[in-house]
Amino acid sequence: MFFMDPLRELGRMLLVLGVLLVFLGALFYFGGKLPLRLGRLPGDIVHRGEHTTFYFPIVTCLVLSAGLSLLFWLISHFRR
Repeated sequence: MFFMDPLRELGRMLLVLGVLLVFLGALFYFGGKLPLRLGRLPGDIVHRGEHTTFYFPIVTCLVLSAGLSLLFWLISHFRR
């Protein structure tokens, strides 16, 4: 049987988390310069009243859900 060294597995996980953090940091840093901003996509619901504002990013939620589903499917597909 093959058992992976626990420290090697921890190192691999830290590398993956580091890459994800770099990607998220770049997304937040350059996010305002992208043509389609998440949270302000066409179809997001915004209702501005006299003293209140209601905002529900339905299209942004759908896009993020589809993207994360695809990402997790790819990860599970390549781990086999």
